Amino acid sequence: MSYLENIRTFVRVYELGSMSAAGRDLRISPAVTSSRISSLEEHLNVRLFQRTTRSLTATEQGRAFYTGAVAVLEAVDAAEGHVAGITDNPKGSLYVAAPLGVGRRLIAPRVPEFAGEYPLIDIRLRLTDRNVDLTTEGLDIAFFLGEPADSNLRIKQIANCERVLVAAPDYIAKRGNPKDGAALIAEDHQCLNLRYPGAPEFQWRLQTADGPQKFRVGGRYECDDGDVLTDWALSGEGIILKPVFEVADHLNAGRLVPVAEQTPPVPVQMACLYTHRRRQDPKTRLFMDFMTSRIGAAVKAAQDSVQLPR
Repeated sequence: MSYLENIRTFVRVYELGSMSAAGRDLRISPAVTSSRISSLEEHLNVRLFQRTTRSLTATEQGRAFYTGAVAVLEAVDAAEGHVAGITDNPKGSLYVAAPLGVGRRLIAPRVPEFAGEYPLIDIRLRLTDRNVDLTTEGLDIAFFLGEPADSNLRIKQIANCERVLVAAPDYIAKRGNPKDGAALIAEDHQCLNLRYPGAPEFQWRLQTADGPQKFRVGGRYECDDGDVLTDWALSGEGIILKPVFEVADHLNAGRLVPVAEQTPPVPVQMACLYTHRRRQDPKTRLFMDFMTSRIGAAVKAAQDSVQLPR
């Protein structure tokens, strides 16, 4: 088993390009990470990485060993998954990523129910509105809204999410209610944008009489946390573009109201990403099936509760 753990550690160091990052990912100390790599190199009688104080680079032997190491780990994972499927007693850690709004409102509240049904599965939930990489971040499943950047991954569709442009009554009283996307720009409305490092230039995709169009909106505030944008909108600071399920309660209570209704936002798909080999793992399959059915129903219920022009 120690040799297998050495291989797992090597793979994460190779993928993350850092001993410390791999250690954090595997929840082991940098010293243990380094010791495992050294032990593996001694066993193979080759140097797998060139190390300096500032960088770590795989050697030719390291690059060759990585391909075989991944195949070994996939075979072990498949064998363990097969046994877990036969015993109907899946166990282990499941690493899941989701956007903040989706994670907080739809996934996190349902994790205890899932854990109650499958007490041997540990859920490691990572919430972020930035794009994530399943391979380099060691994730099993990633929920998302929109179009995935990596077409090589498998996709499980969950729901078609309606979206809406909304603002607080106080904002509308001060600035007026823009009739459409063009008015957002022409009247210099404060549009609250979701931005994170590496995000593309922000544009809102709205439905017009001539079909979907992109509008390059602007404003004084932006943030990488969608819930912060909602709080700013509730405070009367500007207009936000949100999935209906995220703001349904605020809409029904009148704390937020629709704006620019002549050009509503284009709906967006909610889905989850996974690799083919992850799908073979019973705990991955169980979690996806459990969450997607419940999330889809919750999104539909929220959208049905709001009276919006369809």
